[in-house]
Amino acid sequence: MKKQATPPTTIPFGKEAFEPIETTEIRWLGNSGILMNSRGYCLLADPVLEGFDLPLLIDLPIPADEVPKVDNLLITHSDNDHYSLDTLKKILPVTKAAHAPIFVADLMKKNFDYPATGHKIHETFQDGDITITLTPADHLWQNARSKPDRVYKMEDYCGFWIDTPDGTLWIPGDSKLLPEQLEMPQPDAILYDFSDNEWHIGLANAILLANTYPKADLILSHWGTVDAPDKDVFNGDPEALYGKVVNPERIRVLAAGEAFQLTKH
Repeated sequence: MKKQATPPTTIPFGKEAFEPIETTEIRWLGNSGILMNSRGYCLLADPVLEGFDLPLLIDLPIPADEVPKVDNLLITHSDNDHYSLDTLKKILPVTKAAHAPIFVADLMKKNFDYPATGHKIHETFQDGDITITLTPADHLWQNARSKPDRVYKMEDYCGFWIDTPDGTLWIPGDSKLLPEQLEMPQPDAILYDFSDNEWHIGLANAILLANTYPKADLILSHWGTVDAPDKDVFNGDPEALYGKVVNPERIRVLAAGEAFQLTKH
């Protein structure tokens, strides 16, 4: 049996995590999902709170039907470990707005009759004190299948650059390393996929990305959630980063549900 790295024990939370605060907090939800509460403005990105098609290593921090409100829902792409039909069915009724690449927004309209807003890559939109820009991603694994359901395009996937009053979070999304991803402004934090997988960034390139932005806090994602020891895409090991990532104190091995405060560097 292959070893699977696991995060600390889940810290459950409830509606109190969505109430007004004086800072910006980020809570990892497991896999690639987060809750961001920026001074009471609550944003979910790629939440999968139920409906995983594989057994889990961890408890998830909040049931989907206990989410009290979502000011903004962001979806990077349509894979079911990011775009969860079971989760969306329960949270969309309390969601004020949703944003995604055009293909994914059209899926939300088809699946749920929900008026999601579709965007082109590099498009920017603003909601109150929050400004969000779609960044490019390369995750065209579906086209390599013997019978893809459609021809996928680069613009069907994205990351999100999120500016808040308390700092900037960059979610690169599932992606091979792109040259443009090494030419961004210095973010304050990165939702950091370090999967050593051919359709993801790969460990060596993940280390290169981290060291390109040596001040950014690295909130580990896409790891420690799914019980699938033979799938490298879900099995990053934080120990592989130490000794290779500069300023290793910024490697944030969070428990699901643990609050991390975003600060400007």
